[in-house]
Amino acid sequence: MQKLLVVTLLCCCAVASQAQADDVDYSQNPRVPQLLERLREDDGFSEAQLKQVTDALADAKRLPQLIVQEQKAPERTETWTQYSKRVDTSRIRAGIALLQDQRDTLERAEEEFGVPPAVIAGILGIETRYGRITGGVRVLDALATQGFEHPTRSKFFFSELVEFFALCRDQHFDPRQPKGSYAGAMGDAQFMPSNYRRLALDYDGDGQADLWSLPDAIGSIANYFTHYDPDWRWRAGQPIAVPATIHGDALPDGAVANTRDHFYYVRDLEHAGIKPAVDLPGDTVVGLVDLLLDGGGHEYWLAFPNFYAIMTYNPRIYYAMAVTQLARRIEAEASASP
Repeated sequence: MQKLLVVTLLCCCAVASQAQADDVDYSQNPRVPQLLERLREDDGFSEAQLKQVTDALADAKRLPQLIVQEQKAPERTETWTQYSKRVDTSRIRAGIALLQDQRDTLERAEEEFGVPPAVIAGILGIETRYGRITGGVRVLDALATQGFEHPTRSKFFFSELVEFFALCRDQHFDPRQPKGSYAGAMGDAQFMPSNYRRLALDYDGDGQADLWSLPDAIGSIANYFTHYDPDWRWRAGQPIAVPATIHGDALPDGAVANTRDHFYYVRDLEHAGIKPAVDLPGDTVVGLVDLLLDGGGHEYWLAFPNFYAIMTYNPRIYYAMAVTQLARRIEAEASASP
């Protein structure tokens, strides 16, 4: 017992030492003048507003564990068997409840943007469990830490830090207040600041685009899918993906999966031994999805453009497939309910 106590005390001291070492004044970072210049030139910040930015940066906390979390995101490190557990009974039931509780808002979003209610529910279910878990990290800390220090993605996070300060000015937020994910995504819809500024909608008519409001999140997700990327916008009335089987133990030589850079005619895939679970016209253009299972097995799907529209939300195959399958289950079980 005494030895355990000593070890525990040593660990506590190490944690305290690390916390002290991580104290930093980001307002003194050499890239701050660049940040301020962008806010001045691109967003018309006054000198008083720029002073508020530097004051907020002085209060930002360095959280290097967020960089590790971003680098080890489950979409990168898990098998599909593990990741697919997110398509669980509780999410399906809560998704069905969302379709009922937000019926008018979802129907309006589908009418205006063509995005089905179940797909919007799938996004909300995977992102935040329908607004229940929106993140507990200050966005200021997440974006400052990664914007100034991320080893490979600092350019992206730095740009989002600039957008965050502009968003706070526009929405009258105190930059020290909003909380979100480890990456700085906010609200029920988990928008990054740039998307919040550009694509968030006031869908409940209260005069503010508030992504912590389910109606605003629903409208904003639908708006996102039709305006974020013209090349991969949502195509109303078209499918997302269908299961496929292959002849043999692996994809044929030359077949490339899990990318938006290679597409195939269904007839060519069928000649190569890849068969969709439903009949499709031979000239249908699809992508290949290869999901790694525990034990080294594989699950195959053929993806339509709407699957890649979902990937604009999060560019990981597992994420897009989880949204796809959750939406399918919600829609199927909602239709089967009396």
